[in-house]
Amino acid sequence: MKSDKGTLQANGFNPAEHPNTKLLTHSDVVRLFVPSALLKRDDLDPGIVACLEARDACHGLEVDAAKIYRVRTGNFFTDFTNFHRRTETTGCRFHGVILFVDDLVMYRSWGGQPRVNEVENTKNPLGPLQDIGPSLLSIK
Repeated sequence: MKSDKGTLQANGFNPAEHPNTKLLTHSDVVRLFVPSALLKRDDLDPGIVACLEARDACHGLEVDAAKIYRVRTGNFFTDFTNFHRRTETTGCRFHGVILFVDDLVMYRSWGGQPRVNEVENTKNPLGPLQDIGPSLLSIK
């Protein structure tokens, strides 16, 4: 509740230049932070409550950023002929939310996955003929 949009832009965060920024309206903020009747007003952060009470003056930004690399590793021949494919995925993901009342930041939250490391192995014993079955059945 100290920063404003000008401070964010001075620090290098301009939502108009960031490609993965979603502008949130008041109704988007309500859907995001009040998902069910189980959540009481006292359970919410004071900044969220102040934003919700501001009605049309309440808006926000939702930032989803990722830097993901996918690399196929292993034997070229088995990959090319579709017998065995191994794909390694690495990188990071970030998700952040900033709520404003007029130009004053009322709430901010961030999280994500600082290190993505996934391996996908696909084995097809029939290789290139693995997916040919359904197309042959439709021919009369």
